Amino acid sequence: MVKLAIKGGPAEAAKLKEMVPTWPMIDDDDKKALIEVFESQRWCRLYSNSKTEQFENAFAKYQDAKHGIAVANGTVSLELILKTLGVGFGDEVIVPSVTFIATISAVTEVGAFPVFADADPETGSMSPESLEKAITERTKAVMVCHYAGYPVDFDKILPIVKNHNVFLIEDAAHAHGTQWKGRKVGAIGDMGSFSFQESKSLPAGEGGIVLTDNDELADRAALIHNIGRAIGKPSYEHYVLSSNYRMHEFEAALLLSKLKKYPQEVEIKHTTGEYLASELKKIGGVEPLRRDPRITKRGYYFFSIRYNPEEFNGLSRDAFLEALNAEGVSAWEGYGMPEYRQPALKRENLKGIIPLEKLPQDYENLYLPGAEEFCAREVCIPHEVLLAGKEGMDLIINSIRKIKEESTE
Repeated sequence: MVKLAIKGGPAEAAKLKEMVPTWPMIDDDDKKALIEVFESQRWCRLYSNSKTEQFENAFAKYQDAKHGIAVANGTVSLELILKTLGVGFGDEVIVPSVTFIATISAVTEVGAFPVFADADPETGSMSPESLEKAITERTKAVMVCHYAGYPVDFDKILPIVKNHNVFLIEDAAHAHGTQWKGRKVGAIGDMGSFSFQESKSLPAGEGGIVLTDNDELADRAALIHNIGRAIGKPSYEHYVLSSNYRMHEFEAALLLSKLKKYPQEVEIKHTTGEYLASELKKIGGVEPLRRDPRITKRGYYFFSIRYNPEEFNGLSRDAFLEALNAEGVSAWEGYGMPEYRQPALKRENLKGIIPLEKLPQDYENLYLPGAEEFCAREVCIPHEVLLAGKEGMDLIINSIRKIKEESTE
């Protein structure tokens, strides 16, 4: 039997690195787009038919939404949504326990309280049953996360939010191109948010966008994001007190260039991801997120695997990751913990941010079993690895088989 790379043997996936593009990818069209803006000397979006306006329209159309409002980054896009919906001091927002910290910090930034719902341990998505139990008379909105590009169960969540008359916000920072029953996510709820940070599948270094199908909400978001200015009105007339969330023209130009190539990348990743999922299931102990025919296209931020040490003779997840990385497969543990375990949510660190005497949950002592199980088992592979195609996935599969065989010897 071939020795594991971590024990001095040859790396099974040594060639994988050569097959995966460096990220972010760049080409001559991207460079030309940036130079065009640079030479135009019009670097701010404050004119008609700006690059930012063009990108807003193009991305909204791609994502099956009516309106887009481009902003400086994904975090402030969530804050903009909350302000647009009138979420503020004393309100509660149901949030996912498996997500990035920005989903939580956006809520506290507007003075509201995050209330954690549990996760489905097979997908990491918000549990509809836990959501239903978490809603109170103080709940103003529900913010879900399409974690790793895997959408929440809209068939169950939409009826819940409608029945309780609360807003549904989609944190789709991981889900560019993801489809639920043939429709792309982002505007299936009341409003949705995307990030274009450097590591995302559609990157511009930073940047974000808010999507909605609601005309009134779109107008208000556009006003708030532009210091209360209305484009086309006198520059120094401000209609609401607000901050500046605008995206600049360089980011928009780069995103316009990348969006032309993005649909093809989604197709490759989706096909490759389905192949990897089917092969992983044959091994056992490395389960992909639950397959769901209602997810008609998967836009990936990373490929998430649920690792079961019992099927690897007790090999810990950390030891598995160390062995997998040694074989040449880039992998890590995801975010590592449910968000309510973040140090930022300790009472001592919340002083002066939200009233401690009114906390709806004791975050430090919270234990949600689905989220705990999911985070303890998760293994993630970067989305760009899926661009290596089936040949690259076979190297990953062979590496995992090699580790399992060694662990059970």
